[in-house]
Amino acid sequence: MGKTLVITNRKGGCGKSFTTANLFVGLARQGKKVLCIDADNQHSLTVSLGITEPDELPVTLATVIADIIAKKNFDPTEGIIHHTEGIDLLPANDSLTGMELTLAPLMGREIILRKYINKVKPLYDYILIDTCPTLDVLTINALAAADSAIIPVTPKFLDAKGLELLLRSISEIHEDINPNLNICGILLTMVDMRTNFAKELISMIENAYSEEIRIFNDHIPHSVRAAEASATGKSIFTHDPNGKEKAS
Repeated sequence: MGKTLVITNRKGGCGKSFTTANLFVGLARQGKKVLCIDADNQHSLTVSLGITEPDELPVTLATVIADIIAKKNFDPTEGIIHHTEGIDLLPANDSLTGMELTLAPLMGREIILRKYINKVKPLYDYILIDTCPTLDVLTINALAAADSAIIPVTPKFLDAKGLELLLRSISEIHEDINPNLNICGILLTMVDMRTNFAKELISMIENAYSEEIRIFNDHIPHSVRAAEASATGKSIFTHDPNGKEKAS
């Protein structure tokens, strides 16, 4: 059975989609069978993996959720797109925006995504879920379905301040919905070590959390190449094969 990881942070602009795409291309390059699920209604992961017209797709995550709610029989592999770099993607589009209202009144609304993942989990070594920058019902679904969470954090004051709220929310979901959920680690992204302010914030995060939560030694640097990779629909491995952003 595959392992399910969720990339999450309540703060936008911290590199969740970039982390999702490149982490799992890296795993695919190691011979792992990988599925990425775009659970962000802004569908940044879908676009960054080269799907230029997501609203034209006949099957997306919204379609799958609607079928599960309606208790329809469906092929769980339908709608999965095979990316040229060796990963599979269940995409998202604007249809996901209204899903929050659809899920809100339902009993068991927090575990709808888990039902889908349980169907496809035997087919993959890893499943990764990209989430939106809020703790909405879809993000709770992702955390309820995951084995582990990776938290990208940029060394900025508001991001660091918001980290404690996110950790508290994950703890509550672990206690009330998903006792198997753990935190894989905090990943520092868009790091510019030339500034003292960034160094101070990284030190503050390490002092506050490193005894209880793993903080990955390697950081994702602030880089024009990273932004370019997302725009080209390629991973950093293909776009910048000699770059330092691929640290593991």
